Amino acid sequence: MATLVLTVAGQVLGGPIGGSIGSIAGQYIDQTIIFAPKARQGPRLGDLAVQTSSYGSAIPKLFGTMRVAGTVIWATDLAESRSTSSNGKGRPKTINYSYSASFAVALSARPILGVARIWADGKLLRGAAGDFKSACVFRLHPGDEDQVVDPLIAAAQGAGSAPAFRGVAYALFEDLQLEDYGNRIPSLTFEVEADAGGVAIGAIAGALGGGAVAGGATPALLGYAALGDSVRGAIEALADIVPLSLADDGGILTLAVPGGSAVALDPADEHGRREITRRGAGTMPSEVSIAYYEVERDYQAGLQRATQPGASLVVADRRALPAALSAGEAKAYAEYLLAAAWAARVTAKIVLNWRWCPMRPGDLVALAGELGAWRIRRWTLGPMTIELELVRMTGNALADPAAASPGAPVGQPDLLHGPTTLALLDLPLGDGVGSGPLLFAAAAGIEEGWRRATLSASYDGGGSWQAAGATASPAMIGTALGALAPAGSALFDDRSSLEVELANAAMWLEGRSDDALIGGANAALVGREIIQFGAALPLGANRFLLTRMLRGRRGTEWAASVHEAGEPFIVLDPECLAVLEAPAGSVGGEASLLATGIGDLPDAAAASVTIEGASLQPPSPVHLRAAEIPDGGLLILWVRRSRQGWPWLSGSDTPLAEEVERYRVEISGEGFARTATPEAPFYLYTAEERLADGAAGPIQVSVFQIGTFAQSRPAQLILS
Repeated sequence: MATLVLTVAGQVLGGPIGGSIGSIAGQYIDQTIIFAPKARQGPRLGDLAVQTSSYGSAIPKLFGTMRVAGTVIWATDLAESRSTSSNGKGRPKTINYSYSASFAVALSARPILGVARIWADGKLLRGAAGDFKSACVFRLHPGDEDQVVDPLIAAAQGAGSAPAFRGVAYALFEDLQLEDYGNRIPSLTFEVEADAGGVAIGAIAGALGGGAVAGGATPALLGYAALGDSVRGAIEALADIVPLSLADDGGILTLAVPGGSAVALDPADEHGRREITRRGAGTMPSEVSIAYYEVERDYQAGLQRATQPGASLVVADRRALPAALSAGEAKAYAEYLLAAAWAARVTAKIVLNWRWCPMRPGDLVALAGELGAWRIRRWTLGPMTIELELVRMTGNALADPAAASPGAPVGQPDLLHGPTTLALLDLPLGDGVGSGPLLFAAAAGIEEGWRRATLSASYDGGGSWQAAGATASPAMIGTALGALAPAGSALFDDRSSLEVELANAAMWLEGRSDDALIGGANAALVGREIIQFGAALPLGANRFLLTRMLRGRRGTEWAASVHEAGEPFIVLDPECLAVLEAPAGSVGGEASLLATGIGDLPDAAAASVTIEGASLQPPSPVHLRAAEIPDGGLLILWVRRSRQGWPWLSGSDTPLAEEVERYRVEISGEGFARTATPEAPFYLYTAEERLADGAAGPIQVSVFQIGTFAQSRPAQLILS
């Protein structure tokens, strides 16, 4: 069996393992377990990229470093969890369902050293630094013969019946969060390091043969996945690419690259005969290509070619090697195979007398009158003679790695998740509909790879905590490097500028047109003032210079004069703000928030804010003025605004947004204070009231709008 199958393999492109095994060695091999009959065919390119879970699936024996999908060998049912998130007061809450899974994936049928990167559906799940991009608990069992049962499997199946999978290296995921993968178990691939550095092919055969095969001088592979029921089945894919010979000394088989000195033969001296056959050039391959796993492209399939010039050459020979190589190594193999194929188009048959019986297939000979060395491909015993079938060897040795390009990598950046930067905001955002205060959580990371975090909220000083859903998309968070100058809110502010520094290099600011600003674009919080910026000049190192601003947006003009360097800067993109509903009656108290992301353990990011109910407050009145009437009284007038009426509606009044229209007017001066609650946007401070108050000197007028749930900030006026 071995002689026939392996010799036929050796006829293709010259030098594979089968062509080096003679009839005597073949009989010995067939009678041992090394090249047992009915061998399973070795892996083909692509086999290692598909995750399986079928019972009886073959588990490869890994050597060097390889990327493999593995086989799911144990799993629990999906675990469902439910959380509620707010869409704002007056709107129905959203119930969010998320799922997690626990399962084990077999990686190698021999021990390994460790696992580096892990991909899930082609996206990095675990980076080179060992950091995970999605939340899970991960344990690696390296495949030792004394490895213990995983505690999760023991808890699920019982300590007495749970398998330890000794001799099998496997990875176990506990509660892998599936939100990033469509709430299903993703297809995983693992970068597995089975041996440190590259591994010689001879060493691979030796490990697989259990001591019956010795490794001679053979090329090294960066990684290889051996599959098959025998040594032949496990390395036959290598024999299709790499020139190998197998020598039998009667006690052990030695695998090596064909070589050594050639024995000079001249059939004429032996009263023998020779027959030389030369195949036509038109039947020879014009190209040999090798598909392999390219290390520099995250072990994706690569292809290297070697070509033979000639217009009449139309045949191409394509091979696939399930091994990890560099582009230069694959190119060198392709060039050697092409040269060997062209050399092997010349074959010979010679007949010698019996004294040459010790010659064996795989030996090299120098044939009188012919160039180069020849390899004995077949040995046949005849009547008082032996017949040797020879194939001419290439004069090109298997070279060092050739110059070759691996192609452009297509993988995603390996970015750390890092800790969470968290801000809890009480802002006049939303549509003004609702009966309870709204808070807004903005979160991001100091690292570019930050994704999200789970939120917990407390409204009783940390006495109790409740789940508050998850953060929204990463917000653009940074710091104001200078103090923003005061400015009014009626016109564009073209005099002020602000330099800000964002949290990480993935964040970017861009300017917008005036029309876009009027529509609400580029809103940001600086300190406690909401601004909009029309121009953002990048300065490098995550810094931007903001100009062409609208100030005091959404009624925050009161904060335009209280800025200082080092204030927080947060872009108020609705998609990047998680909405929290504070309990009714919590205005005046404190809200605390914890964010727990992958990079936050063991400590969570924390933020707190005093609840003022800004989303429920009417904005302060504007255009406050006073006119003295002939009888000595003062007519105080103002214009109201609305928490539901931020856009300027031409031709119609701003909606009230409160149950009734009511105001609080405070008039004070030296030695007196007066309060009134008019129900229209004016108040008459009569001459009699002025006389009774003794309001002869400067007086201060403060006007508040009394809303359904909260009171506005005051509009103020000093009268002399």
